[in-house]
Amino acid sequence: MSSLEARDLRVGYGGPDVVAGLDLVIRPEQITAIVGANGCGKSTLLRALARLITPTGGSVLLDGQEIRTLSSKAVAKRLGLLPQSPTAPENLTVEDLVARGRYPHQGLFRQWSPTDEQAVEEALAATATTDLRARPLDELSGGQRQRAWIAMALAQQTELLLLDEPTTYLDLAHQIDVLDLLDGLVAERGRTVVMVLHDINQACRYADQLVAVRDGRVHAAGAPGEIVDDRFIGDVFGLEARVVEDPVTGTPLCLPIAQRRSTRCAS
Repeated sequence: MSSLEARDLRVGYGGPDVVAGLDLVIRPEQITAIVGANGCGKSTLLRALARLITPTGGSVLLDGQEIRTLSSKAVAKRLGLLPQSPTAPENLTVEDLVARGRYPHQGLFRQWSPTDEQAVEEALAATATTDLRARPLDELSGGQRQRAWIAMALAQQTELLLLDEPTTYLDLAHQIDVLDLLDGLVAERGRTVVMVLHDINQACRYADQLVAVRDGRVHAAGAPGEIVDDRFIGDVFGLEARVVEDPVTGTPLCLPIAQRRSTRCAS
């Protein structure tokens, strides 16, 4: 089982570090949700874990090895990534996109195989994109495109899967479909999932480990039921809220307290 860890990680873009001396161990065969206010460094952290950004200090270890010393193909065989705003060549079809998830498994003497075909078919079926396979990405709705990109990441069949806001552009029903799918990958196939989420209630419902980032550091980490309370919401999001027990799952449920309430005058 692949392991992923950050040690004293520092990442910047030429100015002050966005991620500042952060330590994090990703637990295998679990869902880790990274949460925090806008600009806190959570997406930068995910990009650094995926080797898309070179740290200014510290290290990221994949299976105990410094990730920046590994080849791109070696990383891609163990770690799949869905970035926040992926792009694809014009007129690329859904099936062609998903097939690109098999690239790490190709080689000079290892070309397209029935195993690759099966991986693509399973990824299309899992994301309900089979009927879209022949359509160009640029003709799809935002939600359809997002599901196609998730299918590509699934076709890669890595033990580690990193996703930056995977429910972006999806309506509520498809958000739950995607999160249920990821939950099933962990429960049934032993995958390890790390995802950035904006919805704290969805993060609490689906995550085994919640990592709250504040000012580029881990403010709190642990099981949602152990760390999420009224004070946590105030510290991490700057929001007054009441945290109660979700009547469906028993996980923490955040109820924001409106700072201002509009009034309407009867005519």
